[in-house]
Amino acid sequence: MKRVFLILPGLALCLGLSAQVLDRGNFMVGSAVGFATANSKVTTNDVEEEGLTAQQLNIAPAIGYFVIDNLALGLGVDWTLNNVTEPNDDETDDSNVLFGPFIRYYFPLGENVAAFGVANFGFGNSSNTAVVGGISEEINTNLFAFGVGPGLTVYTKGGFGIEAIFKYNYAQSEFDTEINQIKASTETRTNQFAISLGMQYYFGGFRRIGG
Repeated sequence: MKRVFLILPGLALCLGLSAQVLDRGNFMVGSAVGFATANSKVTTNDVEEEGLTAQQLNIAPAIGYFVIDNLALGLGVDWTLNNVTEPNDDETDDSNVLFGPFIRYYFPLGENVAAFGVANFGFGNSSNTAVVGGISEEINTNLFAFGVGPGLTVYTKGGFGIEAIFKYNYAQSEFDTEINQIKASTETRTNQFAISLGMQYYFGGFRRIGG
């Protein structure tokens, strides 16, 4: 019994949980599902042209940690699925996976409501199947992207939250192709506006009581 009383104070130092959802030391984990429209500019062998317009589905799980009250840093995965038919009936199926850091700052508006600003960066690969003139070719591309925008969340005292986010995203990619023995270097710059809905779970981290 004496050992139990000796252990309990040590646990109290480690298991003191932040009382508020957005307090320093807490974690957040969840995912968002979004829909977006995107337009792009394509540069092939130094010739720039207007690119395609796409409709996109996006799934973005993430985990973060509150380094100070209301400010969370974390890592996320961003998976995007595109299906595009161009005016000349050529088709492209895209599946993009990005991985990178994010930052969020919350502005509490009430007891269980907060606005927030979010910014994220992503690095990854794109796996594309392009059909051009009846010829199919697999294209692998390295990607860089960043996004920024406002959001609104409603959460319970237990830490469950529902949120909506409106974001501007920019992406850049470069790849080389060879179709019908014609080589081309292509750079694509994409501007995207996305609306997403998500769920987050905020839970207490370990910290020293009174810290």
